[in-house]
This record gives sequence, C-alpha cells and structure tokens, in this order.
Amino acid sequence: MRIIIIGAGESGRHLAAKLCELKHDVVVIDSDAEALDEVKNELDILAIEGQGASPRVLKEAEVEKADLLVAVTDRDEVNILACVYAHAAGVPNKVARVSNMDYTSPSGALDLRRMGVDLVVSQDEECAIALFNNLRLPGTSEAVDLLDGRVLAVGVKVDTESLMLRVQLKAFPEPGLLEQIRFLAVVRGAEVLIPNGDTRFMIGDDVFLSGTPEAISDFLKWAWPELKPFGKIIIAGGSNLGLHLARLLDKTSMQVVLLEKDEERAEFCSGELSRGLVLKGDAMDRDTVENAGSVEDAAFVAVMDGDEDNIIACLVAEKLGARFTLAKISRPDYIPIINSLSLLDRIVNPPLSMINAILHFVRGQNVSAASLFHKLPGELLEVRLKARHKWTGKAIRDLDVSDGLLIAAVLRGDDVVPATGDLVLAENDLIVVFALSDSVRKIEALFRR
Repeated sequence: MRIIIIGAGESGRHLAAKLCELKHDVVVIDSDAEALDEVKNELDILAIEGQGASPRVLKEAEVEKADLLVAVTDRDEVNILACVYAHAAGVPNKVARVSNMDYTSPSGALDLRRMGVDLVVSQDEECAIALFNNLRLPGTSEAVDLLDGRVLAVGVKVDTESLMLRVQLKAFPEPGLLEQIRFLAVVRGAEVLIPNGDTRFMIGDDVFLSGTPEAISDFLKWAWPELKPFGKIIIAGGSNLGLHLARLLDKTSMQVVLLEKDEERAEFCSGELSRGLVLKGDAMDRDTVENAGSVEDAAFVAVMDGDEDNIIACLVAEKLGARFTLAKISRPDYIPIINSLSLLDRIVNPPLSMINAILHFVRGQNVSAASLFHKLPGELLEVRLKARHKWTGKAIRDLDVSDGLLIAAVLRGDDVVPATGDLVLAENDLIVVFALSDSVRKIEALFRR
C-alpha cells in the first residue's frame, strides 16, 4: 500500500516505523525540516517538507495514488483539512488524530465522516483506556481491548509467588478457568513460544492470554491470590490524558485523586468529576503527594507532558510508599533505560495506543481491528467469517492452521464464545486471530476476499 503520513512527530515516526516494517510504501510530510531529516535518516521513506493541509504539497506527494492518509500533527484543523482534501482526491481511507473532542461530541453539529474522515483517533483517549485496563487488573504488564471491550488480551509475568509456576497446561489444576481463557504466547528471554499441553511456566516468563474481563479477573485472582485491587489511584497531571483516565476511574469503586499545578485547569477538571478529588499542586513535590492522603495502597500514575517529570514524580511517590508506579513515556529511547534500571513498575507509550486504532486499515477490508503488544511480537486481528470461507462450518481443532496462528476469541451475535477446540465456526462470526510477526501475512492472504 501507498500510505501518506502527515506529521513527523513522535506519533508520525512510530507509525512510519511500523508501516515500513510491514513493507508499505510510506510518504511523510512535515513543515519541520529537522524532524523530517530524523525520520528520513532512520527509515526508508519519501520525505516532503511543507504544510500537510496544503493542496500544493499534497499534489507533490501524489495524494491521488495513496491508499491511506493518516494525519497526526498536533493541530486538529490541519489533520481534518488534510483528510478533506484526500477525500476529494479519491483516497479510500483517511484517518485524523484529534485532541479537541468538541469535534466528535455527539451533541456537535459537525459530522466528520460526511466530510470524508473515515476514522477520528484521540491518542489521549486510546492511551487512557490502556492505562485503565492495567489499573483495573493489578498484576498485568499489558492489557489490550478487543471486540469493543468484550474481550481483553493481557500480559502477566510469572514470579515465585504465582500458582502458575511449573504448572503444565495439560494438568492444569483449574480446568473450569482454562475453558474461559486462551493462552496466546509465552515470551521466555528472547524466545517466543506458542503454548501447548506440554508447556510448563517458568519464573520470569511473560505469559499472554485472552478472555472476557470477568474471566481474566477470575484467572488473576487464582494465579496471584496475593494481588489486591488498588484502594486509590493518584493521577499526576490534569492534561487531556489525565482527565480521560480520571473520568474512566470515576465510574468505578476506586478512589481517584488528580494532581494539577495549574489552578484554572484544576478547577476545570474538578467540574468534570463526580467523585474524584482534584488537588492543586506540583506532583513532583513531596508535600503535594502527601496531601493526596495515604499512598501505601495506591497506584501512582504520571501523565504530565514531560517524560523526565513523570519519572521524577513516580520516584517521589515510590519513596513515599506507593504500591505501584506507572508513567507515560513518549520517547522510545528512554524505555529500555527505564526497564533496565527498574525505575518504574509500568510504562505506557501513547503512540502505540494510537497505532492500534489505525492498523486495521493496512490489513485489508475484512480486518475490522488490529492490536499490538509492547513485549510480544505479533498482532491480534479481528476478522469477519464469510459464508464461503474455508473455516466456516469447521471445528477449531480441525482447521488447517499453520504454526504461529491461533484463534483467541469468537464473537457470535452479542455473545463471546470460548474458542475451544470443539467450537464449530459459523458464518458472520467475528473472530480474533493471534499471529506472530512472521505469520501476519498468512492471515492477510486468508481473509483477503
């Protein structure tokens, strides 16, 4: 596919890197020559300097030949206008990153789809959902929404306290739990394993599994009985991301405290929450964190604008006894350093959350969604089963599925059906297929028509 990306910032670079990895023809447009040079030096792309919403620049990029245009600058108006021009030029798929959700409010008069924008993505909202999933399931290292939230895919690490340690799947002590979840993969050092009946879990394994949120919660309670829900969530930063997360948590039983140093913004956030407490203060200051009350049973989430500020705030909270620290880190070069030094319990990278919302456009017309993990190479693809597809009418155990592919979940009507071996697939089933990186192309070919 020929794909035009408007915006060479963090989001644009992450997306371009992923698309180049998938062997697509990528064009990047940005008015910042220095940012363009960075991308051009790292990736095999065509770089064009100029305003992304300029008809002249889009013509130079041969927009009429593009299969997909993704506008991810930090200016909503530029992103929307670029999609409008691309629509007029006949581009089949157009995606705009939008920060101001007034553009997409149900009460608003503006229908961006009628203007030619096929998908509106809020990086902050996508990232907030990823954070929310981690916080509501203590013990998970990653959590990805599937099938509109009906299914979760999560990553967990096996430690000395876990009941999973040395358990063999064919002798699993809780067969009822095993029927409700699906083990996807095990990352053991540099090796990626697809689990089978003989698999035994070892200390340090990163285990990835899928199931309904209820089934995942039940499994985690069994496997890590010492893990308890967080009594309090302290959010450092009242940005759009911080407020989105606070709104999600405000609907749960967890206590929410939001720290914001700007008085006007703090007042606005306070008006947006029904139960959550908003405190004015600098989250990197010890006194501010102490004013939030006891932190010993709390998760501390830093989502301020600066990566360095987020790291420092988490270290302050940890020093005060926070049970769990999680930070938004935008610079990818920071992530391996943070992990190697064990500075934080978890990291979230906003561009990856947004890429998950976009990726299905490059996977073909029959792929309705696609998701990535941080630690596990591969993709989760949602595909619709057609009447004449060779899988229709067959039991899962009878499918001719190559190594590196497995069915993670099945949505039949409004019901999630466990993807057990004796399940017979039917027309219109929406199925989630997990594919290791080397096998993704096989799924594309299998569901191309």
